[in-house]
Amino acid sequence: MEAFISTLNGFIWSEALIYLCLGAGLFYSILTRFGQVRHFKEMWKLLLNGNTSEKGISSFQALAVSLSGRVGVGNIAGVAAAIGFGGPGAIFWMWVVAFLGASTAYVESTLGQLYKVEEEGEYRGGPAYYFERCLGWRWLGVVFAISAIIACGIFLPGVQANAVGNAVTQIFGGGNIVSTAFGDVGSHKLVALAIILLVLGFIIFGGIKRIASFTQVVVPFMALGYIIMALIIVFLNFDKVPGIFALIFSDAFSAQAGFGAAIGWGVKRGIYSNEAGQGTGPHAAAAAEVDHPSQQGLVQAFSVYVDTLFVCTATALMILITQQYNVVGTLSDGSFIIQHIDASTEIGSAAFTQMALYSVFGQFGQVFVGIALFFFAFTTILAYYYITETNVVYLNRLLNNRLPSMVFKFLIMFMVAYGTVNSAGYIWNLGDVGVGLMAWVNIVGILVIFMMYKPTMRCLKDYEDQKKAGGPITFDPVKLGIKNATFWENRLKQKEKA
Repeated sequence: MEAFISTLNGFIWSEALIYLCLGAGLFYSILTRFGQVRHFKEMWKLLLNGNTSEKGISSFQALAVSLSGRVGVGNIAGVAAAIGFGGPGAIFWMWVVAFLGASTAYVESTLGQLYKVEEEGEYRGGPAYYFERCLGWRWLGVVFAISAIIACGIFLPGVQANAVGNAVTQIFGGGNIVSTAFGDVGSHKLVALAIILLVLGFIIFGGIKRIASFTQVVVPFMALGYIIMALIIVFLNFDKVPGIFALIFSDAFSAQAGFGAAIGWGVKRGIYSNEAGQGTGPHAAAAAEVDHPSQQGLVQAFSVYVDTLFVCTATALMILITQQYNVVGTLSDGSFIIQHIDASTEIGSAAFTQMALYSVFGQFGQVFVGIALFFFAFTTILAYYYITETNVVYLNRLLNNRLPSMVFKFLIMFMVAYGTVNSAGYIWNLGDVGVGLMAWVNIVGILVIFMMYKPTMRCLKDYEDQKKAGGPITFDPVKLGIKNATFWENRLKQKEKA
């Protein structure tokens, strides 16, 4: 099975997907006239929108939910893996993916808002909804919904949980060996797993409101605390910073580090971390209560910056400044291009980051990474559950509610248990397959939507025109020639009656 997953992973993450992700980001950046730069100030203003309702959450809460999915293990272990396999230059390509991907995030999240619906007393939306309602291709909506359920409900939760288990072992040791159905597991991992499952169950049984309430408090706190730790290391080693940035830029195009490896690992881990184009962000974006679809699209574009340009860069600087990393060679003989630490250090884990913080802060640094990993991973699992639930609800519209959501709650909890006690390499490959499947379907789908209807470009121009005229901000899809945006059509009719 492990060999099959590795082969499938290599097929999905061929150069075609890597360049598709970069190409789509560049394409939308040009079309929006680099809106991710022009509207940076507007993004900050929109973050303060506190509008909520019984059916929707605020823009900031939606940002927090989507960030809980974006800011996860990929920011700690994923960055370490990118450096370990692709060299320091991989960080440059993560930045490129973030900058270009912000425009992709705008497009997919605006689509999520534009074609959202009201179901079970909540706003729901995402790629499955906009493929059906915009293109009229229900079959593509079903394909994405199934891919999302498999990826977010089965593959991806294990990646997050696995990193937590490894961090606990790194801090406290393995503990007593306990025989389980998954093999021999350290008692400390089992204690961490019990805590995760207990809190996870309490929150996911409370729906999007409880998830949003939890993440809007935890996500800003954990991200800020993590960045502060990185800034301390940067200031203590300020003289090394110019050299580190020079290393990143030079290594990004270095034949020694492998030009292809740097791009491949930078793009793969960049997409895994910031999720731009993956199709996960639109689910939280659709749940927001806003006056115009483009508003939440811009907010979600900002979340890509927070994830990669802030949090991932913080991790990279800590690792590179302290030189707590190795870079493996392209041969299979276990050789290293760069070796600063013990050869047995696991690259596909949080070990580089933990060692970097330990070198400066001692044992507190290791403990801090373990705590950060717990919250980063836990909130990401919550986001994965919400995405899974949304796509189950979508399929239930077609299957007369034959997919009980309770089953998927327990399925995610089982996969968290499985991921915690399994090996990192296998779990990462499973996660990559899930990300790749969703990215293929979503990116191709949103490009087709643009070629046929261009709704997001019409939305952006309409929003810019209204802002230029001084407002008020309203949205009339019919006036823009956008069909099947029934939620917004009905809202406008209700306002006119009032």
